[in-house]
Amino acid sequence: MFHLKTKIAASLALAFLVTSSATFAASKTKQASPQPVPAAVPAVTNASTPVADYTSTAALKLRGGKGDPVAGADKAALCQGCHGEEGISTEPLIPKLAGQYGNYIAKQVRNYQAGIRTHQIMGAVAATVTEDELADIAAFFANKPMMSGGGSGANNQLGKDLFLNGDMSRMLVACAQCHGVTGKGKTPDNSAFPVLGGQHKDYLLGQLINFRLGDRSNSPGGVMNIMVQRLNDNELEALADYIAGL
Repeated sequence: MFHLKTKIAASLALAFLVTSSATFAASKTKQASPQPVPAAVPAVTNASTPVADYTSTAALKLRGGKGDPVAGADKAALCQGCHGEEGISTEPLIPKLAGQYGNYIAKQVRNYQAGIRTHQIMGAVAATVTEDELADIAAFFANKPMMSGGGSGANNQLGKDLFLNGDMSRMLVACAQCHGVTGKGKTPDNSAFPVLGGQHKDYLLGQLINFRLGDRSNSPGGVMNIMVQRLNDNELEALADYIAGL
């Protein structure tokens, strides 16, 4: 079973690299249909809350979820062809997983399995993973050194202002209220609001666009779909640039 999954992963990884750029370009040009805005955005905590600990033994255990990171080391070969051996992908449209919440990773894979979130490659891979394997794989990546950014993105003032402060004149909640002031999360464990800081800019921008278009709608209460409708193209790019640099 494991060898079969490894072969599947290898063939799908090549297919992803061929198709991902075209998919991303198409998502930027697709027109969104008007969508009703829910009456209330899910409650969020204050952005001044201290940054979550993600280095201590206790914090790593919580971050990993219910899986075994040691057992996940072998099982993760299914994912490493695309996401990197240490969870740091080299393809900018494939997300980094290093340090991501284990329960968040598991939730996304379950969403692919259920068709709530769609992607040709991820849907096929997710269908081959059992619940126990998923828990261990998620714990493996969650326990890797936290993803980090680089370059000049963290100096993007427009992106920084939106991320840390939002814009209440537009009822635009600060990203930091859910994702933490460094984008590394606010709690030791979280299945709802992922680590963003240091993620690839192209991946971040692509997901923001998908939320805007309604191609992705699996955030709590649809909060991401609501927020991105209040941002213009320049603001989306500035946010992605800033977050990628954290």
